[in-house]
Amino acid sequence: MTGPRARAIQSPDLFRLSKPCPDLMTPEEIARASADKMWQLDAARAASDMTLLSVGPGVAKISMRVRPDMLNAHGMCHGGHIYLLADTAFAYACNSYGVSTLAQHCSITYLTPARPGDVLTAQAREVHVAGRTGVYDVSVATQNGEIIAEFRGLSRAVPRASIGGAP
Repeated sequence: MTGPRARAIQSPDLFRLSKPCPDLMTPEEIARASADKMWQLDAARAASDMTLLSVGPGVAKISMRVRPDMLNAHGMCHGGHIYLLADTAFAYACNSYGVSTLAQHCSITYLTPARPGDVLTAQAREVHVAGRTGVYDVSVATQNGEIIAEFRGLSRAVPRASIGGAP
């Protein structure tokens, strides 16, 4: 592996993963270890009953069922819950290199409403990384494959911080 994320992964400032030698881990193992650590500590994710479907270097897929307590006054899924799902997929994708990474800027465009009982899936993918900054796109779709929202996140790596600790 080469590039800025690879160099950060191999740096001594790497947060502690489950294996003692991160340099011997594959990129997929690093992504899984990062996701596992985040999953344990992510109370917002737990409160929304999200499911991690897959994670890999620069990518993540997370789903969530729209519950009655997630509805707004119009009987549709509140945009904040859709944003939370998209932001969570973004977080898992940009933290998949074993380097603590935070959101610097995010935006979302809602295309169509989600309804009670819909199972939403957010699929995040890395678009570009330069130095400590990354750009990620997240599409949120219903169980029927209908795209309901598009999210773009700008991330900032904080190599000396650890997941679960303050930056």
